[in-house]
Amino acid sequence: KQWYQRRVHGDSTQSSLSMRRHSRQLLRLSQAPGLTCRGYQSREYDGPDYAKTRAIRKENLSPAMLTYYKKPVLIHEGKMQWLWDHEGKKYLDMFGGIVTVSVGHCHPKVTEALQQQIHRLWHTTNIYLHPMVHEYATRLVDTLPDPLKVVYFVNSGSEANDLAMYMARLYTGNNDLISFRNAYHGMSPYTMGLTAHSTWKFSVPTGMGIHHAMNPDVYKGIWGGPGYRDCPVLPEGVVRATDEECRVVEDLYLDQLEEVVKYSLPKGNSLAGFFAESIQGVGGSVQYPRGYLKRAFERVRQLGGVCISDEVQTGFGRTGDHYWGFQGHEVIPDIVTMAKGIGNGFPMGAVVTTPEIAATMGQALHFNTFGGNPMASAVGIAVLDALKEDKCQETSLEVGTYLLTKLVDLVNKYEIVGDVRGRG
Repeated sequence: KQWYQRRVHGDSTQSSLSMRRHSRQLLRLSQAPGLTCRGYQSREYDGPDYAKTRAIRKENLSPAMLTYYKKPVLIHEGKMQWLWDHEGKKYLDMFGGIVTVSVGHCHPKVTEALQQQIHRLWHTTNIYLHPMVHEYATRLVDTLPDPLKVVYFVNSGSEANDLAMYMARLYTGNNDLISFRNAYHGMSPYTMGLTAHSTWKFSVPTGMGIHHAMNPDVYKGIWGGPGYRDCPVLPEGVVRATDEECRVVEDLYLDQLEEVVKYSLPKGNSLAGFFAESIQGVGGSVQYPRGYLKRAFERVRQLGGVCISDEVQTGFGRTGDHYWGFQGHEVIPDIVTMAKGIGNGFPMGAVVTTPEIAATMGQALHFNTFGGNPMASAVGIAVLDALKEDKCQETSLEVGTYLLTKLVDLVNKYEIVGDVRGRG
């Protein structure tokens, strides 16, 4: 594989100067209208001191809540794209709370909408009517193609995928589900079976009826290469594969999906559903061969299953070219799950599906206490408005593509940098 052969050229001083220039240009792009907070002064930190905070973390919070760095950053304030630590140091946030802050920290429009709703009504219950959830439901489904028109609100991505699993099994009458190796779909006891990373699994029974197909990863996988995926940049010496060449690689990975069907599923049309992220997130921004997902969806439906797109990390314009990641694969799923960017950090999630699939939930009572509450609905509407008014999708395309074009230079220069990939 020729793309593994990297040439080292240019001295380190010149490379460092070049990267600093690129960083300054990226910073200028990040200060587009709607994203700046010029002249803003952070508040003085008034919480527990750093040592006390570290002690509380160790003694009173779950050890599963890991922190990065030997000396973890203590963040106490955020404003749009900026964060401040307890010492007043300012950071440009390129992490977004794990791709969750979609329109900026404490966005004024979203903050105002929440404040207004807090002073009016926090919570009743969805067995009564309140206007916000109805307005929000129509606004949200308007961003999706037909026939995805029925929404069920929850509080997180794990809850959303949990419910999608349930819907798929109820609707089809089948039990077996397929996801990819390297996939991440949540950490509830139910969704832990879909997730296929050993680092996220505990030694308790999970995943009954769930099977993991070979991940169609054209970089680390057996077949393909960077030229076979839908990424706006390519390393030097890599040529974009033709549709015919892509189809050969798709066939090879689809054969592996067929192996699961042949050897792991019950005989007949026994599949309940197939879960796929549009671009794998936790697994490392992994992109599939260009036409793979479309053909996989076709095969899943032949087997009696429904297609579930996990848009928790790729939805709401984050990929740049499209509002929803699945649109980049030219598919319309049967169920879409979403969270993270839906609420800009407010705990929210949703499952959107067709009227036919949604109808199966009427077979018995199913209730979510906080899903679609007045505060969450007000935040959700404001986030949709801010995404549009601040042109966040367009910014994702412009700034994200610019960053990729500069990062791919590192692949060309340094052997230790193996790949740059993604969209938006």
